[in-house]
Amino acid sequence: MAENQQPQFALQRIYVKDVSFEAPNSPAAFTKAWKPEIKLDLNSGGRKVDEQHYEVSVKVTITATNDGETAFLVELVQCGLFAMVNIPEQQLGQMLGAMCPNILFPYLRESIDNLVVKGGFPALMLAPINFEALYQKRVQEAQAAAAEQSSAEQPTH
Repeated sequence: MAENQQPQFALQRIYVKDVSFEAPNSPAAFTKAWKPEIKLDLNSGGRKVDEQHYEVSVKVTITATNDGETAFLVELVQCGLFAMVNIPEQQLGQMLGAMCPNILFPYLRESIDNLVVKGGFPALMLAPINFEALYQKRVQEAQAAAAEQSSAEQPTH
């Protein structure tokens, strides 16, 4: 009996690994007209847990300032445990850097919105993010850095 060599991919679990919500200027923040400036910092990563499992995380930090003061600060790490077997090495990076974060993002977005609303602020629905484009940009930057490093190591005559 031959062992199944077909690529296998399965989502095992989605979970919040870390979460923080701060509203340092409440309740005074609720007495001002709501015209926030939203700053968003987002990154994702993946790590091997064992021979068949990878943890993928999407971390977001959102700072909302209103009238020059911090209204709220949210930090959230949304994770997923994915089973991946017989995935070709050239596809693994894209799966960890783009496909899995795309699966996790709707859960992150819902968690952020819930935290903000429970904090007493108007709903905050994050716009969709193109993780494929972000992944391709990281790959291109890594290739450019590697090319620059190798050209810097070339002896000059």
